[in-house]
Amino acid sequence: MPHFVVDCAHEVLSFQDEEYINEQLFLVASASGLFDDNDIKVRVNPFKTYSVGNQRQHFIHVFANVMEGRTTEQKANLSKAIVTRLTELFPQVPYIAVNIRDFERATYCNRDML
Repeated sequence: MPHFVVDCAHEVLSFQDEEYINEQLFLVASASGLFDDNDIKVRVNPFKTYSVGNQRQHFIHVFANVMEGRTTEQKANLSKAIVTRLTELFPQVPYIAVNIRDFERATYCNRDML
């Protein structure tokens, strides 16, 4: 935990390498001070077919899933930091967004918890 899942237009990967995107998002998450570096997970899902406003526009959307307990201000600052970094990396992409969702500690389970 946390998981940062990047949905994007496939063409976005021609502007920046997928591994570099993962690295940059990791660095933003790490710099936030909200997470242990060993817990940060980042992955990219490029889409070859998509529609944005009924048009084929480049896009990046980050779905951040974090364990509950962070304040709204902390999550808002993280969202802004992610969008800021992605805008720097992808000035040619008109749609860049992020949303942060909380996991409930009571209902979360992973292999190590069995």
